[in-house]
Amino acid sequence: MTAKPILLNAFDMLTPVHQSPGLWRHPDSRAEEFQKLEYWTGLARTLDAGGFASLFLADIVGVYDVYGGNGDAAARHGVQFPLLDPLVAVPAMAAATERLGFGVTASVTYEHPYLLARTLTTLDHFTNGRVAWNIVTSYQDSAARNILGRDEQIPHAERYDRADEYMDVMYDLFEGSFADGAVVADRDANVFVDPDRVRDIGHDGRWFRVPGQALAAPGPQRTPFLFQAGASKRGQQFAVDHAEAIFFSGGTPGLVRRWVDGVRDGLEEAGRPRDAVKIFSLATVIVAETDEEAEARLAEYRSFVDTEAALTLFSGWTGVDFAGADPGDAVEDIVTEASRSALASFTTLASGRTWTVRELAEFVSIGGRGPVIVGSPSSVADELERWIREADVDGFNVCAAVRPADLERFAELVSPELRRRGLLDDAGDPVTLRERIGGRGPHLADDHAGSRHRIR
Repeated sequence: MTAKPILLNAFDMLTPVHQSPGLWRHPDSRAEEFQKLEYWTGLARTLDAGGFASLFLADIVGVYDVYGGNGDAAARHGVQFPLLDPLVAVPAMAAATERLGFGVTASVTYEHPYLLARTLTTLDHFTNGRVAWNIVTSYQDSAARNILGRDEQIPHAERYDRADEYMDVMYDLFEGSFADGAVVADRDANVFVDPDRVRDIGHDGRWFRVPGQALAAPGPQRTPFLFQAGASKRGQQFAVDHAEAIFFSGGTPGLVRRWVDGVRDGLEEAGRPRDAVKIFSLATVIVAETDEEAEARLAEYRSFVDTEAALTLFSGWTGVDFAGADPGDAVEDIVTEASRSALASFTTLASGRTWTVRELAEFVSIGGRGPVIVGSPSSVADELERWIREADVDGFNVCAAVRPADLERFAELVSPELRRRGLLDDAGDPVTLRERIGGRGPHLADDHAGSRHRIR
């Protein structure tokens, strides 16, 4: 029996195809409604009732145009295109729910810290402290061309070096500009903000110069709860330095465990507790009343698999063009400036297995880079518990193959089973997302790097 509750995030994206190319064509799919706000508020209410801690919203800021050298395949198959801004939908979803948190993805490479700090603080206020920031450095040349006017993206290592300074700016804006009690709203004294309790952050660094005060007074969490998803060596170091929760995508508990052990060892070396960061693993869950019905559903899903769309997605992740590749060719390890862990999962980290292009496409077609867990509510719960034990993760980013039907079935069938086993802790009064996932107070822990930026 798993001793600790299992934390659940729903993993989704404001686009037709997220992690399962081709499944948007399934009769149960409502993915074509992704541009309607009612789709997202309805999903948020379902997840809230199902005991999910948060809705984790992925995002990219470029088109997947690596496959075939252009974006035609991404457009034709709806592969994360077209794509809406996830931050805009959060206030409406927060108003429709009581406990559900919202993890929003924003890139430190393409967003200016001064304005992003105001946006995230606004969301922290409007959600009553239920917002998280998924910190990404991004990995697409198409984004660099359209946003920065560069021919290609900033090199991988430099992106993370720049991100470290970016976080210093953000911590100063979140933690070090407004002192506690700065907003007094004193009608009699005719003072709304005490200017003596607000300071300029005075940042003048290699990449950023931000001399002034934060625009927005801190929200309930001050710094939004911090997610990070980098599994490369440099990405893991960044996570150890900054993250409060980490998200990994790996097909086996053994592979994910290697990343988890690296993070926990890094935390220990940095003088922090090994459990200071919560770790989530990707999982696509296909559940039905019985194992046989669930397996039949998976077989039906496979009839909608779109391997060209899957290779379009994987080419976008890795920066490697798989167009024209022989299906029987072995997938080789090629170093690019894109998402290095995506390719490594099928090459250097594949535990001796050689993947062909066909096998990779079929695997990615349902569930992306994570496992597909299929069965009755009891069988699914057993498998989730196995992953908790063997991979030493704290929970899952649960993905739907058919959207939103698979998440709705999870909430209807799996959540009650987890509650029956005492593995879903979703009772009590609403709290901030940091309290719900981190298990401590609403603000950054004293052992977190960001706490050093507080006004004393």
